[in-house]
Order: sequence, then structure tokens, then C-alpha cells
Amino acid sequence: MAAKPTSFSPFLKSVGKPASRIHRTEARHIAAVAMSGLALGAAWPESAMAQSVLPEINVSSQADRGYAAKQSTTATKTDTDLRDTPQAISVVTEAQISDQAAQSLQEALLYTPGVNFAQGEGNRETPIFRGISTTGDFFVDGVRDDVQYYRDLYNIERVEVFRGPNAMIFGRGATGGLINRVTKTPSWTPGYGGSLTFGSWANRRATVDINQPLNQDLAFRLNGLYENSNSYRDGVSIERSGVNPTLSWRVAPKTMVTVGYEYFKDDRIADRGISSYLGAPVQTDRSTFFGNAAGSPTGTTLNAATALIEHTFDNGALLRNRARYADQDKFYQNVFPGAVNAAGNAVAISAYNNAMTRESWFNQTDLIFPLVTGAVKHKILVGAEFGQQDTDNFRNTGFFPGNATSVSVPLSNPVTFAPIVYRQSATDADNTGKAKVAALYLQDQIELSPQFQIVAGLRYDKFKVDFKNNRTAQTFRTDDGLVSPRVGVIYRPIEPLSLYANYSIAYLPRAGDQLSSLNLTTAALEPEKFKNYELGAKWDVSPNVAATAAVYRLDRTNVVVLDPSDPANTRTMLSDGQRSEGLELSLVGNLSSAWSATGGYSYTDARFIADTSATLRAGGRVAQVPKHTFSLWNRYEFNPKIAAALGVIYRGKTFAANEQIATAAAPIPNVTLPGYTRVDAAFFYKIDKNLQAQVNIENLFDKKYYAFANSNTNITPGSPRAIRVGLVARF
Repeated sequence: MAAKPTSFSPFLKSVGKPASRIHRTEARHIAAVAMSGLALGAAWPESAMAQSVLPEINVSSQADRGYAAKQSTTATKTDTDLRDTPQAISVVTEAQISDQAAQSLQEALLYTPGVNFAQGEGNRETPIFRGISTTGDFFVDGVRDDVQYYRDLYNIERVEVFRGPNAMIFGRGATGGLINRVTKTPSWTPGYGGSLTFGSWANRRATVDINQPLNQDLAFRLNGLYENSNSYRDGVSIERSGVNPTLSWRVAPKTMVTVGYEYFKDDRIADRGISSYLGAPVQTDRSTFFGNAAGSPTGTTLNAATALIEHTFDNGALLRNRARYADQDKFYQNVFPGAVNAAGNAVAISAYNNAMTRESWFNQTDLIFPLVTGAVKHKILVGAEFGQQDTDNFRNTGFFPGNATSVSVPLSNPVTFAPIVYRQSATDADNTGKAKVAALYLQDQIELSPQFQIVAGLRYDKFKVDFKNNRTAQTFRTDDGLVSPRVGVIYRPIEPLSLYANYSIAYLPRAGDQLSSLNLTTAALEPEKFKNYELGAKWDVSPNVAATAAVYRLDRTNVVVLDPSDPANTRTMLSDGQRSEGLELSLVGNLSSAWSATGGYSYTDARFIADTSATLRAGGRVAQVPKHTFSLWNRYEFNPKIAAALGVIYRGKTFAANEQIATAAAPIPNVTLPGYTRVDAAFFYKIDKNLQAQVNIENLFDKKYYAFANSNTNITPGSPRAIRVGLVARF
């Protein structure tokens, strides 16, 4: 059976894009860059003259100074202090991202408690919040951004991590937590900056950030990125580029319109790491690639347009409408390792590729207004969200000579250059889906007294998925009505301290994170349900230092488990399936005028509480969730020109896959990733008021460890000592 022609992949001729789609994508990119350049060039003389006569306008980009953030407009969709938001939230500011020289979400969140990362098969980010892994709970400016890819930080002001179910604000999914990126927007204060980075294994990266007021009513911003880097892993490379022009227009004194466009492209080698043997990762050099690096390309192309309109009424009410359209095209291919044979001298190699396109549009409208009823103050949010996502998926299996779906290669040299033919097997996906959402939500932030507050909200999502299996012509439809409440109570015994209790519910529809898992059985099942109980404290130790603590229990229900009344273990039912309990502590801020710090500790006990298969039994621990984690990053300024930083990261041992409870019929060993402690460091030298040179050292003591895994046979060794030298400019 020949490979099906598709329009998804920019990499292989066998699945090449039609010229019309290539031209359309490139035309959008070129046109956007050209228009932004022309707009800036045409306005430059006028803006330059206007700078001498314009009155000073005190408008900022809302970027947080230092590591401490005070507010979030995302958690409640209102301007609310983090201290008065009844859930665990971490914010990674632009300053922290820059100091750590972070080039990915995973790097940016290394010092954030309560979130870990799995491997993601080398083609996507896969965070794990409180024992729940996800590939779809990503948002940008509060709008869903759920395609599986690696997101960059070149145009990001800060990264917000919300732990626990968040469906009342964000809708379906958001079950264990989520990541929201806040983008940079124009301001009326001119600013120009960028960075150059060079490092180990030919790490080469450049960014630019231009913010230019054009006149009293218009401001323009342009963020750009180019990176072309190699890796400590043999044959692994990455090339990515991005451009994000935005324009803000003050239509009237109380009305603002901001529009933007982003083109982002990321091409890299999908690296699925090494295999395991006798319950542990195989002993091999950290650079060894298993499979075929050259045969494992992965990439994504994003075109996204956004528009935000905000109007403030004379009575203080705010009306806001935010729209986003995104066209995402992704392809990935793996030639990757499987199990090692019983003798321990050979490893199986398999291959497949997958292509996906998704067009998404979302529109959110919020009305926020104050209300006073007697002695009680209210901040009320009324909102609606409408959206549609059209998705196409197509997968091929790789066949080796002799029509084999795998080959065995020596463990001492685990690579193969055998020819591979990609075509569909009997079970490979070929499907299309259309998901539609219409949601209404209502929230009231009630101030009963200066000491007592209640945050109560309710959201209703009408979530429909029409799904077609193109192989069989079968069609399925799910039509879920999701009711997602949140209730939080806040008690402030003294001004800088808030104690809170929170209860929330979220759902994961049967189409899954990626809207691609419906079949005859799952289409008839109720969505999975997630209930979170949380108690916490938030203490502003000083105006610039915040400490938080949270304890929680997160229950995952409506899970397909074995029917305990069936001795044959063939009948299933829906029941409670997983429970996570834990503690999260964090500290962030400026401990003195010279000392900034961020870090935290988390204890997570994530286990299955029902038998879900013959070997996945009640009591088994969830994969990739260490019981104990600790991290602390410190920056100290010795004088106005010289500073240094030291970071320590500890991760307890984990299982590479969900813990299997061995039985006489199935004595399956578990693969354990040992715990480790890693030390990072940085040095900063301020050349002048506009330029800073910095050196970042990852894994200072060259510790050998395993960063994460996707399964028992896909384990990623951590990087050896790596150095990045950067020059950061801000004018």
C-alpha cells in the first residue's frame, strides 16, 4: 500500500506539500515581514521628531522587575494580586529567563516546584503537573495553543504556571495544571534590545526586540529570533526562526486595540534517547544516538494572528475581546530504540512518521465590573468563549528490508542505515476532526471584609467533536456539556499573609489532548473528571519577596479500569483511577538589594488506586513523578558591574514508565531513573548601562544523570557540562 499523499510535511518528498500550500505559507510570512518593515520605516522620521515634543506617557509593558511578580490577569481574568488568588501559581519573569539563559520552556521552569517534564518522543513538550501529564494544556495570553511542538521564549514577557484544575477559566483540559505564556506588547516608551548567544556544541542564537512609539496613539513592537545549534547528542541539531510584529492603537482615551502576527518555524532531530536493560538505562556514552538521527526529522510551522480590543467605561467597567487564529503544520519521524534482547547485546530499532495540520480560531469576550451591595464589595466577571479546531492526522509505519517493522542492531553500535519504506499499517491513523466549543462563565470575587474574600465561579462548555476515520469511513460524534466550578475562600489575618482553601473541577473529553483518540468504544464514554482540594498560604515576606505553601489532593475519576467482579480481567468499567497528594513550597524575590532568589520544594505521591490492566495495578506509582524535588537559583550582585549566580536542582528517583506490579503471569521489571543533584552557575559583567556579558554553565560538576523518559526504552541522558556565552543589549 503506497504512502498517502498529504500536505503536512515539509521534510520528505513522499509526503510533500503541494506548491499552493508552500506558496501560501511563505507568502504570509514574507508579506507580514515586509509590511512590518515598511510600517516602521515610513513612521520612523515622524516618530523621531515626535519624541522631542510628545509629553511623557507613563505606560509600561507590564514586565516584572526582577524575579518577583505581584499580579496576574490570567488566573481570574481580572487584575488580581497573586496573594489573593486561591491556588498555587508560579511566575517566571523575563529577568529570570534572561539570567538563566533559558532557551525553552523546560529550561525556564527548572526552578518551578510542582512541574516536571517527560521526554515527549523528542518532538514536543510534555509537562507533568501533580502526576498528570499533558501535551495540550498550553496557552498564550490566555488562549489555547495546544498543538504538540516546542515553544520558544523570544517574544515572551513571562511564563505563568497554574497548578491544579483550571477549567473554570480555561475550559476543557487544564486538568493537573497548565502553562500560559504572556507575550510582549508595544508601549509608549522607546526601547531596543536583543541578545547574541554562543555555546557548547555550536549553540548559536540571536534575538531582537524593538519597541517604537510612532505617535501619541500608535506604538509598534517587533520581536525576532534565529537559532542554529547542535547538541551533545550525536547527529542532533535544531534550527528555528520567528518573527512577531505587534501594533497598539489608542483609538480613544479609554479604548485600546492591539493586533499582532507571528510566524514561527522549528526544525530539529527527534531524539528519543537510549534504551534500558535489567531495570536500568543501558550503559553507554551520553552522546550515543540509538536508531538513525538523519532519518528522524521533526518540525512545525506556525502562522498566528491575534487581536485584542479593550474599553474602560466611566464607571470602571472593562469590556475586553480577544481573538486568535492559528494555522499549524507539524511533521515528525522517528527511527528509535525498542527493547534490548535477553542477552543484553542487541537492541530493536523501529520507525514511523506522523503528519498533522490544525487550524484553530478562538474568540473570548469578557465584561468585568465592580459592584457594591451594602458592606460587601464584588468584582464580577461575565464572559463567553467560542472556538473551532479542524485537525487532520496521518501516520505511516516504517518497514525495513524483508517487510519487517523492526531490525536488531548491536548494542555496542546501536545505529542503522538500512533503507526504510514508510506506508500505512493496519492500525495507523488517518483521520479528520472538527471540534467546536461554546462556553459561558461567571465569576464573583467577593470581599466580605478586609480579612475575608471568596472567589466563586462557574463555567459551562458545550464541547462537540465530529471525528472521521478515513480508513474505515466510520464517523463518531461526542457532545459534552461540561460544568466546571471553582470556589476559593481567602482569609487574611494580617495584611501580608493570605490563607486559602480551594475546590475545583476539570474534564478531559474522550477525544483527548490532541482531539484524535475517538473510536467506537471511547466515543460513548463520559469525559474523565478531575477534582482538586487545596489548602495554602501566601506570605509577602517583604514588598519584594513572596513565600507560598500548598497542600492538595487531586482525584482522577471516570477512568477505564478493570471490573473487580470479573475474575477473568476482561471486563472494564469507569471508576476512580488515580490520586495525587502533595506539598508545594516556593520562595521568590529580592532578598536584599543585591540578592535575588527563586526556588521551591515539592512532595508528590501520585498513584493508581484501581487495577487498569493485568500489570498496572492499584498502588503503582505514576511515571516520571519524583516524590521529592528541590531547586534554588540565587543571583548576587557584588557591585554595580559584577554579579554571579548559583543554582541547585534535585530530583528524586522515578520510574521511566508507570510502575508495573509484577504477578506470576507477568513478571515485568520496572526501569528506574536514579535521583540526582545538578549544579548550575552564571557570571555577569555589565559593560555599560546598555550592555551585559554573561556566562552560563549548565551541570557545573559534569554530573551523569537521566533527564527524563517517554517509556522504558526511550530515556534521555542529561547534558554534560555545557557553557553559553551571551551578550544582552537593552537601550
